[in-house]
Amino acid sequence: MTQTPPSHATAAAPAQDGPTDTTGPWRALSLVLVGAFMAVLDTFIVLVAAPAVQADLHASAADVQLVLAGYQLSYALALITGARLGDRYGRKRLFMAGMALFTLASVGCALAPGAGSLIAARLVQGLGAAAMFPQVFAVIQVLVPAARRPRAFGALGAVIGMATMSGQVVGGVLISADLFGSSWRPVFWVNVPVGVVTLLLAGRFLPETRAAGARRLDLPGAAALTVALFLLVVPLVEGRAYGWPLWTWLGLAACVPAFAVFCLVERRAAAAGGAPLVRLGLLGERPFAVGMSLVVLTYAGINSLFLVLSLTLQDGLGLDALGAGLVYTPFAVAFFATSLLAGRLARYGRRVLRLGALTGAVGFLGSIALALGAGASLTAWELVPTLLLVGAGNGLLVTPLLGAVLATVGPQDVGMASGVLSTGQQIGGALGVALVGILYYGALGGAAHHDVRAYGHAFAAALLLNTALAAAISALLPRLPDPAGAA
Repeated sequence: MTQTPPSHATAAAPAQDGPTDTTGPWRALSLVLVGAFMAVLDTFIVLVAAPAVQADLHASAADVQLVLAGYQLSYALALITGARLGDRYGRKRLFMAGMALFTLASVGCALAPGAGSLIAARLVQGLGAAAMFPQVFAVIQVLVPAARRPRAFGALGAVIGMATMSGQVVGGVLISADLFGSSWRPVFWVNVPVGVVTLLLAGRFLPETRAAGARRLDLPGAAALTVALFLLVVPLVEGRAYGWPLWTWLGLAACVPAFAVFCLVERRAAAAGGAPLVRLGLLGERPFAVGMSLVVLTYAGINSLFLVLSLTLQDGLGLDALGAGLVYTPFAVAFFATSLLAGRLARYGRRVLRLGALTGAVGFLGSIALALGAGASLTAWELVPTLLLVGAGNGLLVTPLLGAVLATVGPQDVGMASGVLSTGQQIGGALGVALVGILYYGALGGAAHHDVRAYGHAFAAALLLNTALAAAISALLPRLPDPAGAA
């Protein structure tokens, strides 16, 4: 039986401090969505800036990899802790603390005199994002009435999609403009005015909410989870760049007993009457477990696509960062439009998810056919029609999926589930990038840059993973409780 999403009245019951008027949730939602946009944008905008950073700071390839990966690592490691802190101390308070930390770290990034200080600032920036992002899910569940929640998740999906694509375009524009001879630094300065204004507005208009009965943070659980996630995420993120050395495989092997230790710590906390960081019973409940599996598979497909498409457009077809961003634009428009549409189609339930997975699979197969058929004459714009299908499919899939997973949990678990869900997105993305890198570079071999035929074949080989992931999602969807009760 499908669990009914927690109602507005029930979810809003936990004690609040600060403003208590929740009659206008859309104003509050728009503020936290700015935080979501910034957190996702800074994952991708720095990809465009990497060559300029390396040249300006005389950084090594390893330094640049840490600039890129440091943010993702600290972000992924702290998401669940950030969510639980929001439960206890207030979602508004954690959102604002995260935004302040993110903004200050952005200043540190923009002023960084060397690679080491930039890496350190990026790590802090990731912690700020981890404090902000889980509060977005909690705010939707707590402040938005159940009947209108699909539209709220539609807006979130559209924001995530636009932030992902905007990273390519905005980064390319800012670096090409070279404002005041500042090269790559404006990609961080742009966060500062947005962060300051959002903080001022959030202090005035964002209501405060807490989880009922939330107790102090489970520090042993947080420490055990951080170690386990570190052993999993670091090899996935860094392995491809370093050629999968022995330490990456040892880390992946060690994460298994580390997660076992985490589970033991959490069981002991629960048995002692404490408040575990993660209620393990939720992970064992089929609706949430299925939903999390779908989230991991979905984000593995999204992030892997972005990697191989960027490499193919720039290294293979010779586009600069701005040109590649423009090719992404139709994908972004389709994603944005269908994300909003998915919220209006909520009454069709799981059928919308199925349509999204199928549309994406058709787009992947079409891209494979184009890349193989065109050979050395492949151009970027030939891929636009099939990328439109992929973008449309992702919009129909990602947006309602996030809402459907959170609809399976009760109000007391909203904060924790939000952190677990966000962590699943990060792990799925890292796993997808690791797997697709093996396929892509394996097919590419030692081909020279701008060898269009070789890059086209590598792109086609990599998209076989995306097609397989879409098929796995389609096979798993019938096991997900239908939020609309539809067949």
